Amino acid sequence: MTHGTPLTTTVRRVAVVGAGAAGLTAVKELTEAGLEVVAFERRERPGGLWVRDPRGGVSPAYASLHLNTSRRRTEFAAHPMPADWPDYPSADLIAGYLDDYARRFGLYEAIRFGVEVSRVERGPDGDGWLVTAEGDTERFDAVVVANGHNWDPRWPDPAYPGEFTGEQMHAHDYEVADVFAGRRVLVVGMGNSAVDIAVDASHRAEGPVLLSSRQGVYVIPKYLFGKPADATNGRLSKLPWRLRQRISETALRLAAGRPEAYGLPKPARGLLESHPTVSDTLLHRLTHGEIAPRPGIERFDGGQVVFTDGRRDTVDLIVWATGYRVTVPFLDERWLGPDPEELLLYHRVFHLDDPTLCFVGLMQSTGAAFPVVEAQSRLAADVLSGRAALPRPDEQRAAAERALRASVERWGGDRRPAMRIDFDGYLAETAAVRSAAVDRARAGQGVRVRPAAPQSIGGER
Repeated sequence: MTHGTPLTTTVRRVAVVGAGAAGLTAVKELTEAGLEVVAFERRERPGGLWVRDPRGGVSPAYASLHLNTSRRRTEFAAHPMPADWPDYPSADLIAGYLDDYARRFGLYEAIRFGVEVSRVERGPDGDGWLVTAEGDTERFDAVVVANGHNWDPRWPDPAYPGEFTGEQMHAHDYEVADVFAGRRVLVVGMGNSAVDIAVDASHRAEGPVLLSSRQGVYVIPKYLFGKPADATNGRLSKLPWRLRQRISETALRLAAGRPEAYGLPKPARGLLESHPTVSDTLLHRLTHGEIAPRPGIERFDGGQVVFTDGRRDTVDLIVWATGYRVTVPFLDERWLGPDPEELLLYHRVFHLDDPTLCFVGLMQSTGAAFPVVEAQSRLAADVLSGRAALPRPDEQRAAAERALRASVERWGGDRRPAMRIDFDGYLAETAAVRSAAVDRARAGQGVRVRPAAPQSIGGER
């Protein structure tokens, strides 16, 4: 790709990998833009991680899982959630909501269920993309990667010293609280899943559930001043984030106090600089002694866990709520670099070397994911259909590098800065990026993808 030279690429047929929230919005927007779309989903129904699987091992959705962002801040603009739903719906309601979305917009006919993509690569001489799934290979003009990044469990690496003789499991494999009955439980982590699981376990375990964390986080109740907490913060979205931070920290301190008042580690960074944990129940269970905070683990000693403050506790079961690796197994390092978490993209959507390789959902938002992937899908559809044009390649790279520098300044360099976005700021910026891209196309400038002629494009087998 030559810097400064508009790129004209013909796109008619697009592959979408995944049919969770990101993949479904991509299929909808691309189809409505007039493109031929084929989506590949390894499961038998849409919904991604929100679809609980009683067989286990496929989805991280556990029985007690609910949204930690409010209904009105989570719903798609094109498909509002029912007004009589609770502010924080369950995973089962969300799975049904995504299925309703797919049916309402006729997406089922574009999705191949039970089909897993094993490889995506450039075609011969750089012509199109070859997508291999279940042994068959087909050619597409563009690919949208929407496979999600909460499915490949991250375990401690390196492992802690010593030997632990009890049972260990990852939060990904947790389903119902029966597994904790009568057992002495340690949950490691302080994210939303860790806290949910610790609360669940505290109703069934023997003695207090231990909650271990090396780093402190802010714990935000789901309601502040009688309203969903994220809606309260959303009203401040037009203020500079540093000012929002001061206001939000003051409000949280008045409503719930500081984390260290509950025995939790003090957060190293300010609110809005690290991902908070949203819970109405954690602080309650802490103050009642049903959950006991612990610092990080130092080592194992048979059936005991030794913590960094010297305390040791006998434990039967450890739940590692230590997150997930970002894994895109069907793309090689040529496209992902050595670590997909560090991949720079133009506006977190377009690959800097080829705009016909797009990503929807490869981000970590300060708020809900659904409106973000909806906005990303609309931007991708604008560009791939030819009705909008991207800036020159050098301008795209410069924008991605600026975004990374701003992210490192705000969130730090060790917290997936390339993936971080501010929910309200990103949505506002996306609207501006789309508008500018349409204007650029009308002026005949930038990197433009032109729609293909209507004749059929045959698949390569």
